[in-house]
Amino acid sequence: MSDGHWLSLFSGGKDSSWALYRALEEGLDVSRLVTVHPEGDSYMYHVPATRLASLAAESLDIELVEVEPDDFEADSAGDSGTQGDAELEPLEAAISQLDSELDSGVAGVTAGAIESEYQTSRIEGMCERLDIELFAPLWQRDPRELADEMLDAGFEITIIRAAAYGLDESWLGRTLDEEAIAELEELHEEYGVHILGEGGEFETLVTDGPHMERPIELEYETEWEESRGTLQITDARLSE
Repeated sequence: MSDGHWLSLFSGGKDSSWALYRALEEGLDVSRLVTVHPEGDSYMYHVPATRLASLAAESLDIELVEVEPDDFEADSAGDSGTQGDAELEPLEAAISQLDSELDSGVAGVTAGAIESEYQTSRIEGMCERLDIELFAPLWQRDPRELADEMLDAGFEITIIRAAAYGLDESWLGRTLDEEAIAELEELHEEYGVHILGEGGEFETLVTDGPHMERPIELEYETEWEESRGTLQITDARLSE
């Protein structure tokens, strides 16, 4: 891997957090977290609770760069490919700016994609245009093995959104532990639910891990409508 600054494409969810953790384990100099705050649904980015990335950044002691919704010019009425390309533009601009500002520039970015060609192909294209590397340690890995590795490492993972047949309101706020993973394997066999929610079946927030100095504590209410729901987080703070 190249010398220079590494950026972690970071939402606070389990996949981007695992990519960051593995990068730190590999000795990459991750000097910035880059969090995109989509407005509404997004084809490219993890959506719920991205504002909590600032708490994670404080716990990680890594500076956070935030890309705001006002930076988006995507036409939500367009097709998914057009919207995905447009959504990538402000991220690419932010990375390009960091490349010019940081001593020795940007060496590469970390990403948490597992199977999504849609996301990965666009991030790869961005890296080629910027002449930087991509570190994607989850790519094409077995989902169950990844889940076990996350739990074995000590990640505490909370489900903050659910939107799949077989998942009900009881999953909101649930810890993604061995029992939950076993149930998700059964739901995968029965309904095709991805064990790690790669298809948007559920979204997560990592509240603690071996790379974090203090865990994130949450207070929340659940909001459920028909077949999907989200945690409405009323308070979040780092544990003393």
